[in-house]
Amino acid sequence: MVRRVLALTSGRIAVAVLAVIALLAVLGPALAPQDPLATGDSPLAGFSAGHWLGTDHLGRDVFSRLLDGSRVSVLGSLEVALTALVVGVVPGILSVYLGRAFEWITLRVVDTLVALPFLLFAVAVIALLGNGITQAMLVTGVLVSPLFYRVSRAATLVVARSPYVEAALVSGASVGWIVRHHVWAKVLPPIAVALAQTIGTGFVIVSSLTFLGIGVQPPEPTWGGLLASDLGYLDQRPWAPLLPALLITVTVWACNLLADAIRDVSGEAGRALADERRAGRRRSEPTPAGGTR
Repeated sequence: MVRRVLALTSGRIAVAVLAVIALLAVLGPALAPQDPLATGDSPLAGFSAGHWLGTDHLGRDVFSRLLDGSRVSVLGSLEVALTALVVGVVPGILSVYLGRAFEWITLRVVDTLVALPFLLFAVAVIALLGNGITQAMLVTGVLVSPLFYRVSRAATLVVARSPYVEAALVSGASVGWIVRHHVWAKVLPPIAVALAQTIGTGFVIVSSLTFLGIGVQPPEPTWGGLLASDLGYLDQRPWAPLLPALLITVTVWACNLLADAIRDVSGEAGRALADERRAGRRRSEPTPAGGTR
């Protein structure tokens, strides 16, 4: 699947953008030219050799704060996506094989989670457990998990009705063996699409919470927090909110673009695309001299 995704222009663009964002999260704090928390004597300064993107209202270097704040945004979105993946996929697959009681219970739990507004619920959890991004993202991941439950359940139902799976059940194969050898390969593509979309959703959630000052302790920099603080000084630095907003927008766009690329190369559409590419390569190959291929 990875090779087919990279064969698409959209897939290569999405992977390149997300790789840059991941490098910022890993190396950004180390690459920051100045201390992102250190205040200075020149607040709201413009571009200069010492401050590539100027300074904020407390004289802190904006470029350093953008680099340092990337880690919180990336880790928060990954926490949301991975929590939703684990909480949603496992019961989604098992609901097909563990009987009607387990199926009914999990469906009712999923219906309940869908009815809860995850952003407001995350704010409530932070109010109860204390201001911290980790607990907020874990709770949000649980509330987003119905997407993975439904995707994995729908894909598993299709596979469960296949003759080879029914033959394996009749021959005495265990549920674990069937999931590992038959179900997982069919369920993986739609789960990968949902995972890419959820990472983008996680970015929006993290940015929304930090924009409101929830989940982080000031003066810790975040992209959402930088966007919120810059909005208060539009008269002096009208261009400043564009920088964190552009980073958030490009990251979410790349996640959705990657999800579209995975969808394009998986299933029947992916096989048709691969057949078309192979046919194109055969047509482009030179014909042997003195005969036909």
